Amino acid sequence: MPEGDTVAQTARRLHTALAGQVLTRSDLRVPRFATADLTGRAVLDVTPRGKHLLTRIEGGLTLHSHLRMDGSWKVYAPGERWTGGPGHQIRAVLGNATRTAVGYRLPVLELLRTTDENKVVGHLGPDLLGPDWDADTALRNLLRDPARPLGDALLDQRNLAGIGNVYKSELCFLLRVTPWLPVGDLPAGTAAHLPELAKRLLETNRDRPARVTTGSDRPGRRLYVYGRAPRPCLRCRTPIRSADQGDGARDRPTYWCPACQHGPAPHPSAAHPGPTR
Repeated sequence: MPEGDTVAQTARRLHTALAGQVLTRSDLRVPRFATADLTGRAVLDVTPRGKHLLTRIEGGLTLHSHLRMDGSWKVYAPGERWTGGPGHQIRAVLGNATRTAVGYRLPVLELLRTTDENKVVGHLGPDLLGPDWDADTALRNLLRDPARPLGDALLDQRNLAGIGNVYKSELCFLLRVTPWLPVGDLPAGTAAHLPELAKRLLETNRDRPARVTTGSDRPGRRLYVYGRAPRPCLRCRTPIRSADQGDGARDRPTYWCPACQHGPAPHPSAAHPGPTR
């Protein structure tokens, strides 16, 4: 699931493959930009911003993409078979003499002027992995609506950029509170610790092929709660539970330990009855 750490890894791969090279192939497979031709222009850099990717191109252009739930960018050598999915899922192809970057299932893909980047990322809060990171600003943003459930506040990219469903669930576990606890009910010390804890988790995993929040790289023990329902909690052996939160989308469940984490629980109608992915 793409979150800030995954997006940073993707940006690094794209930057290594494309930056400083002239495009010899350009194919944007979205109706609005299908006729755009970027060949002959050099890629200047690929920069992550929260969960957004900004590919800056010679001539003052930026290709903005967002991976959402299952989008991806793959990089291939000449003659290498493209394996990111069927051809109809390809949304973008950018190639040079030595590498080709292929974007699959990209729900957001748009070409804009580099001077207009603020229109697509200007609403974001401090980036957990970016040069604009500011823990105090992130904390003020989170506490701006004291009645809001913590899980919802963490997912709001206007508060701080880079957290998705995995880190939301893991952070709440590490803070020993449920994702439904109002932000304003967090103990002062816990609240003050939250932004830097989030930053440390993403930084720790920025270069890892698989996320680890527990300190163990053993399969099945890398994460405390996310994806582990109804297996026993790694701390107390109580079965992990899962439920919908916020918009109720069943493809984005929240996970928590009812014994280790304190605070409100979800309405019974939101709970998942059995094992989830």
